[in-house]
Order: sequence, then C-alpha cells, then structure tokens
Amino acid sequence: MILLKKIAVYCGASTGNDPSFDLATIKLAKWLVSNKYELVYGGGKYGLMGTLAHTVLENGGKVTGIIPQNLFDRGVAMPNLTHLEVVKDMSYRKKRMIELSDVCIALPGGAGTLEEIVEAYSWARIGDNSNPCILLNVEHYYDLLEKFFKNMVDKEFLSVEHLSKLCFAKSLIEAQEFIDNYTTPQLRTY
Repeated sequence: MILLKKIAVYCGASTGNDPSFDLATIKLAKWLVSNKYELVYGGGKYGLMGTLAHTVLENGGKVTGIIPQNLFDRGVAMPNLTHLEVVKDMSYRKKRMIELSDVCIALPGGAGTLEEIVEAYSWARIGDNSNPCILLNVEHYYDLLEKFFKNMVDKEFLSVEHLSKLCFAKSLIEAQEFIDNYTTPQLRTY
C-alpha cells in the first residue's frame, strides 16, 4: 500500500450542468480529509475547483494551491488556503502539481482538466511521473474518453499494459483499490 501524503486533483473552473458533479466533488473532498490526504490543486476559487478547496478546508484539511501569475493577477485565487504558490505559467503549474503529489485524480472538467490528467499519465509512460492517474467517471462523464483510449490500443498506439496504468474509476473505493495496487508502468520501448 502506498503511504499517501498529497493528492493532486484536476477539475473544472465551472460546475457544469449536472448537480452530481458538485456532489462528487464534495464527496472527494471529504474522502481526502478523512484519509488525511492533503489536496494539491490549481488554486482557483471558482467552479468545482472552489467547491473542492472550500470543502477540504471547511472539514479541517490542508490545501496547497498552485496558480499561474496571470490568473492570480486576475483575482482567480482562492483566499485562505493552507499554502498558495504563484508560478510563472500553466506549464510550470502542471509540473509543480505532479512534483508535490503522490496521486493524480481528475474530476469532470473542460479542456484544461483533460490536458492536465492526460499529461500526467503521458509522463508516467516515459518515466517522468510515478503517480497513479485516475479519472473519476462521475455519471459516465469520461466514458467516451475511455473508449478512445481503448481505440488507441486497438490501433496499436498504446499497449494493453500501459492502458492498465490509467484508471477510469466509478467510485472512490475503486480509485483507492487502484492506488493500493499501483505499480509504475514499464518504460516505453521503441
């Protein structure tokens, strides 16, 4: 079993149009606190990001926000975080979040959320990220993406073994099982 300290969570800066997204975010936040995991996230106060950080703090947990300077300057940062780190740009934010965390989890979100979790997973395949990568598939939100990854295997752009290192979890129990049994992928060969 991995002894976790910090979990990076990627999620939307809006709440989406399904109340189950917000409920899943609150459930994840409470799960983090009850398991004594610290949250590492993008530092924002809006959408699911804001709900996540607020709920962790409200329940006595610790939150580290990593926000790029341009978003900080626009007033996007969540106040009263345990720690807020302002970095030069989004690329550095993504790198820093991986450096600080032991696991990467994606809730529903938009293009930025997708980019962040896919980059974390891609880096795992080349040896630059040892963190398990999990997409919480709330209300089948990531079904089409999971199908697309299976198509990558079918078309031989991704191995079955490497696909097994990406989890599309339907529950936090499934996510925890994936974390507990995770081993880093064998480095990609050419």
